[in-house]
Amino acid sequence: MTPGIQPPADSAGPSGPGLASGPEVDSGRLRAEAVTLAYDRRVVAEDLSVTVPDGSFTVVVGPNACGKSTLLRALARLLRPERGRVLLDGQAIGSLPAKQVARTLGLLPQTSVAPDGITVADLVARGRYPHQGLLRQWSRHDERVVAESMAATGVSALAGRPVDELSGGQRQRVWIAMALAQQTPLLLLDEPTTYLDIQHQIEVLELCADLHERGVTLVAVLHDLNQAARYATHLIAMRDGRIEAQGPPAAILTADLVERVFGIRCRVIEDPESGTPLVVPAARRPTGANAAAARPADSPAP
Repeated sequence: MTPGIQPPADSAGPSGPGLASGPEVDSGRLRAEAVTLAYDRRVVAEDLSVTVPDGSFTVVVGPNACGKSTLLRALARLLRPERGRVLLDGQAIGSLPAKQVARTLGLLPQTSVAPDGITVADLVARGRYPHQGLLRQWSRHDERVVAESMAATGVSALAGRPVDELSGGQRQRVWIAMALAQQTPLLLLDEPTTYLDIQHQIEVLELCADLHERGVTLVAVLHDLNQAARYATHLIAMRDGRIEAQGPPAAILTADLVERVFGIRCRVIEDPESGTPLVVPAARRPTGANAAAARPADSPAP
């Protein structure tokens, strides 16, 4: 574990292999109960019930336009359900003061735009806004939290650099540092690896795993099913605005589920590096050495 910022005082530790699965999961500060979600009366997802297990690294997966980010927006109080309710600590999230929610739940949206010319340190410092007030102004404690957040995400050396001069991977770490500076026990991330190359994808996911080890409950939307299976402790699979399965990846990620959700045939084997499920899509045509083996002996090579 990377040294640095401490977990929020009221956060729960990460769950182990015995994490409950499916609809039996009922221990969570953040949950959605029979929510129907829509944009301009166009229903995107209907009758969704989800509980984010405390201390989990929950990942939502599914094909494009299945409602993954819409569900995350509802959990973050950015989208009001047409029906049903989202609960935070047992209370309807829409009824809570904005600052109270911001002290409990951090959000890294899919597209984050920094103000022109703002430096890394100043952007990370904005994560302390929910803790400010008329009687509580900027303090040495805030400075320490900002410094620890930058250290934990590996961006301390960039503190004086303008954010718009950084690479995509560096910017994503800076935004996570800002969310970390909020010191919330819950952190939601909408496609945090989008537009990043494989090296920076792994760096961001390893950082998320480190935060999870510190006791932060994470909810992320990911497109890469194998990355989700490797890092998640709790997986939610969606299709056509509905939940197909939810639970520990090893318990629910089967070839049948992948075909139902993504429409592809595959094998699910054990990842030789992590021991987690690894999805291997079925080959549609022989390739490489298999193509050579399948070619008749008297056929010329292409």
